[in-house]
Formats: sequence, C-alpha cells, structure tokens
Amino acid sequence: MRIFLDAMGGDNAPQAPVAGALEALRRFPHLEIVLAGDPAVIEPLLTEGGDVRSRLTVLDAPEVITNHESPVMGVRRKTRSATVMGMLQLRDKEVDGFVSAGSTGAVLAGGMFRLGRIPGIERPALAPLLPNGKGNFLLIDCGANVDCQAEWLNQFAVMGSAYMESVMGIAKPRVGLINIGAESEKGNALVKAAYPLMERAPYNFVGNVEARDITADQADVLVCDGFAGNLVLKFMEGVAGTLMGIIKKELMADIRGKLGGLISKPAFRRVAKRMDYTEVGGAPLLGVQGAVIKAHGSSNGHAIACAIGQCVKMIDGRVVDLISANLAGILPKE
Repeated sequence: MRIFLDAMGGDNAPQAPVAGALEALRRFPHLEIVLAGDPAVIEPLLTEGGDVRSRLTVLDAPEVITNHESPVMGVRRKTRSATVMGMLQLRDKEVDGFVSAGSTGAVLAGGMFRLGRIPGIERPALAPLLPNGKGNFLLIDCGANVDCQAEWLNQFAVMGSAYMESVMGIAKPRVGLINIGAESEKGNALVKAAYPLMERAPYNFVGNVEARDITADQADVLVCDGFAGNLVLKFMEGVAGTLMGIIKKELMADIRGKLGGLISKPAFRRVAKRMDYTEVGGAPLLGVQGAVIKAHGSSNGHAIACAIGQCVKMIDGRVVDLISANLAGILPKE
C-alpha cells in the first residue's frame, strides 16, 4: 500500500508530517509513503528513520498552497504543490491514498478538480469522527458545503453510512438528521425537504436528532449542512476544552480535591484520550474518487500517524466502491 503525504502542510510542518510518517511506517509493515515537500528541509529530519527509511520516498514539491490564498486559484496555478501532485498521483493510481494537514480549501479544491468526484455525488463532504457516550459518531458535513440542497444531504447520508460500515465495522449504521426538533415537520426548508428523501432511502434512517442528543448515541452518522456542522464541531471542541479546564481547576482548589484527583488520575487520563482528536487523526473527504484524509492543521506527529492509519482503513474498507454501490439506491432512474 502506498500513501502520499503532504510534508509541508500544517502548523507543525515539516517536523510533524515526517515524525508521523516514520511512526506509521513502523506501525504498518506493508506500507510505503511518498513524502512530498522541500527535500532540503525533509532529509535532515529522516536521520532517525532506521530500517523503515527504505519504504519512504521524498518527492520534490517546491510550491505550497497557503491558507491565505484562494484554494481554487492555488490548485490551478501551483501545479508543483503537494496537494496537486498528490491528487494527480491518486487519480492515476500511482498511490492508494492521500493525507494532508494543509489548507482545507486546497484539499477540497484538489479533490474536486484534480482527483474528481464519484459519479452521482454532487458535492464531496468532510466527515470527522467525534466522541459520544459509547464510541464515535460521524458528522457529515462539517464545513465543505456551507449552503446545501436536500439531495446533497441524502448523498451525505449514503457516504457516511458506507464509511461507518466499512471502516468502523458497524452493521446497518443509524443515520440521523440534525434538526431543532424530533418531529418530521420541524426545521427550516432544507431539512424539511431532506427528511422525506432520507426516509425513503435504503440506509437505516432513524429520523431527526436534536442538538442536545448529538452525543447521546442516538445515531452513528449525523447529517447536516456544512454551516451547522462546523458550528457543532467547534462548539464541541470548545466545550471539551472548557470542561477539562474546570475539572482541573476544581480538583486543585483544596486538599480533598487534590487527593481525589490523585486517585482518579488514571480515569481522567482515559477520558482525555477519548476526547483527544489526535487519536482519530483527521476527517475523510468523502465523495471523491480516492481515499483522502484531511488532518487537523495543528496535528503533531502522532496525529499524522493516526491520520495515515485512518487512510489505511479507508483503503482496506474500499469505501469509494461501497459509496458507488450504495448510490444506486437513491439516484433517480433514467
């Protein structure tokens, strides 16, 4: 298996992508990685590669698409960037997957215009795994499509269901529609139009899910437009950080709290690990014709390694093929 990794993308590049690549190569003996970026800064970081160095290829990709430029123009003009080169290699089957912690907009644009969409999918979507009471749920979309159509939400549900089935091993994943009420007549025009489409679809639709029940394990896939999804994602990140900070402050407030905290330290570590985005790795870009993982911009080496592991699972699970097969159940008959 061969994965293309953007070495210059993210806040901690190139150190984090290089460290993540080496960790992933040690974890997956069958893996090869193409590390794209500036060889002059990458090569000195590979001195600790050891026996896995032979499974890593450094590719010269001198251009970088930053967060401060138009993603579409960047993809058009910077043909020697890791994003464009990686998407083209994935399109041409020279690699099996693509991972980047760089510009989200550039990854989206590269996926659409250089790699291409799955036939029948109108808009690709970003879909991170987030924690709930028992495990994880998939939030789709979380920002790729701010304004959506009802048909797109239906397609998001197909893609999310396929991912949770093939990658996470969940039989008949429960699919819910994020709304302001559980009743089918609730919501704005978009969700009212999407509800009957999803109700008739062949996946396991469980109806509307209110915001307070998002983390209550009522669905394995939660569907919404990218505007609402990005609000949900960032609000959850903020609440998790604030809550952990409050708990730590109160535990240190007096001697009883400190003693209790010392006893409970292993449990708090387990909680923190379950809430830690670095353990998940990144968000798959579903709807394009290949395995693409967008890692968090602030990813450290371990997070990059986990994103590569997520890409491995996506390839092994044949997610693109499963999405294509499941689309037949919702596409209009010719």
